Amino acid sequence: QVQVRESGGGLVQAGGSLRLSCAASRRTSSNNGMGWFRQAPGKEREFVASISWRGDSTIYADSVKGRFTISRDNAKNTVYLQMNSLKPEDTADYYCAVSRSSTASTQRSQYNYWGQGTQVTVSS
Repeated sequence: QVQVRESGGGLVQAGGSLRLSCAASRRTSSNNGMGWFRQAPGKEREFVASISWRGDSTIYADSVKGRFTISRDNAKNTVYLQMNSLKPEDTADYYCAVSRSSTASTQRSQYNYWGQGTQVTVSS
């Protein structure tokens, strides 16, 4: 069974930072692109960032570009999302996902394994 687990969420003031982590089981993390998505209350789940399995290609949503950084450590089967200059509109549940392919992707349909999510709340 595939395991994907997020951690690092919490409550932070606007302008602050958080780092999310995503641990995936060894069988799924090798040769797989990884992504972060988020879902705010009453809204659709939206793409945030993605990274190729080599870590040499990344994609960001326009809303987080320049503030968030995705990275990965394949030796630890872990992907990170460093979130700086947080805004109240970043408040959401953040989900990590494993891609079917080795490339980075913005498409939800490309991801076949998902974590349970970690909550991020940014106060104004």
